[in-house]
Amino acid sequence: MIENHESMTAKLCSFVRAHHSNNDRDKIFDDYLAFDLMGSDEYCNIRDLIKSGKCGACESCATQCPYRDKVSRTVHFLAPIPLSREAFAFDIFHEFTQKNPGCQYVICGAGMDSFLFRNEDPSISVFEVDHPDTQKYKKMRIAQLGWTVQKNITFVPVDFSRDNMADKLLKAGFDPSRPTLFTILGVTYYLTLQAFENTIELMDALSTSLSAVILDYPEKMKMDAHTPERVLQLAQMTEQLGEAMTDGFSFDEMRGVFARHHFEIQKHLSPKDIQYCYFSNRKDGLKAFENIHFLYAYKDSKDASLELSA
Repeated sequence: MIENHESMTAKLCSFVRAHHSNNDRDKIFDDYLAFDLMGSDEYCNIRDLIKSGKCGACESCATQCPYRDKVSRTVHFLAPIPLSREAFAFDIFHEFTQKNPGCQYVICGAGMDSFLFRNEDPSISVFEVDHPDTQKYKKMRIAQLGWTVQKNITFVPVDFSRDNMADKLLKAGFDPSRPTLFTILGVTYYLTLQAFENTIELMDALSTSLSAVILDYPEKMKMDAHTPERVLQLAQMTEQLGEAMTDGFSFDEMRGVFARHHFEIQKHLSPKDIQYCYFSNRKDGLKAFENIHFLYAYKDSKDASLELSA
């Protein structure tokens, strides 16, 4: 199952989104609320950790990076992954909601995602699923900022080591009869194939109407002399942070998992596709990672019987 407990890599991704929004003119994805939601204290803490080298990120930055200072080098190294996947998810979200007005949107491992305050459609029911401690901090930040949580937002605290996400969602008001879009961003990097399949199986059982899943995943690669430098560096960085990634997946493995649970892959962006869609003609040298893929899978199961109950 999914595990996401406000990890250091998650904090680094939040920092990258905030830094990109505040400092770069040519936006890949503008999370304009990232800095406020993260908070200046936490932002400065992560910045100082990067400067000190204790987070291990700067040492993993590509040697061809045009920046000399540690913070800019780290952002340049990490930015292609969180920014382009958010842009991809945002595009799919609008496509899905236009076809399915009044749907449900489930953000798995939401972290400090600011979507609930960027969303302008009150007819969409948003469920934020995350570890109780992460949600506690997020709610504290929201209260400090004086932001209003709309009625269509539901926080679903889930300790994935003990709780069943499906049970928690159903008790929180999730409606299996409504079209639902799930996102699992930045999570599969740390899952085994079986744990990932368990998650998709759960989503299949939860959905009796049209449902879909957006995710990013690392391609399975041999770590040898032929492996792209950045791929090796990212693996080394996460291991140094105590969050070692798994071996990744092949596209055939992903397609098999979805097929076994009634999903069909509708859109697949390879690294070359991601480069073309989000990094073409950039002047800052940002490039898609050589092993990161994006997927959008859907299932139309209006006649399926519900396998879970509240």
